Amino acid sequence: MSLWLKLWFHSATAVILPGILPGCATAETEIGQKVADEMAKSWAQITITYDNNPYDDRLSSAWGFSCVIKLTERVILFDSGGGGAILLSNMEKLGIDLKKIDLVILSHIHGDHVGGLASFLGCHSDVTVYMPTSFTRRLKDEVRLSGARLDEVGEARELFDGAFTTGELDGGIKEQSLVLKTSQGSVVITGCAHPGVVNIVRKAKEICQDKVYLILGGFHLGGASVSTMEVIIQDFIELGVQRVAPCHCSGERARRLFQEHFGPDYVECGVGSKIWIPG
Repeated sequence: MSLWLKLWFHSATAVILPGILPGCATAETEIGQKVADEMAKSWAQITITYDNNPYDDRLSSAWGFSCVIKLTERVILFDSGGGGAILLSNMEKLGIDLKKIDLVILSHIHGDHVGGLASFLGCHSDVTVYMPTSFTRRLKDEVRLSGARLDEVGEARELFDGAFTTGELDGGIKEQSLVLKTSQGSVVITGCAHPGVVNIVRKAKEICQDKVYLILGGFHLGGASVSTMEVIIQDFIELGVQRVAPCHCSGERARRLFQEHFGPDYVECGVGSKIWIPG
């Protein structure tokens, strides 16, 4: 089967493409260019830059999570993975220009989500870093000393037009998630979902008063029982979640179970995968 057909997700909604890989046949390259041209019209592009699930063979996979969200007027780095060397190398191979990133959003304090921050700020500090108020003073001081602007997040609020933080939600570990209001519905991006992925979805719906079009990131289900996963999937369905893209700490068993239930609305993703959100 053609590489492009394997990676086709849903022609009228979200599409995942790793880019045109070396060695692809000319016809596939032409198809890829047509898809790329169409995706250029999209409202947002999400690229996973750090994840423990492999996807693009050119990139290094390691425990942690990070993604870059390219919007019409802003570019966001959400989390920074577990280490700067891998993060920066993956971003370079993906053709991501660090200097075009406007702001950084950190979900929670664990090292697999903030480990690459110092290396990133060492290369590009002209950004605003949104971090939960509960982060340590040392980490906050490091951000300030780098020359970056620090914005502490406590409660849910709008960061800029159409982009919201859930605020610090408590699940033993305090964590914020990002919610983007789109014409398709809300797009929710999580780090590890320590407060509970269903609670995060409910908060997103409360904030945007809209359906959830896509939830992407760590679902924190690596050690969960099948019965627990089934309950969460049923909650998602009842809450009207349309598409799911579990990665990082979601666990392979959970990923396969979500795939079974959501079918074509399940997004197989890992480091290097790209998701376009239609405008």
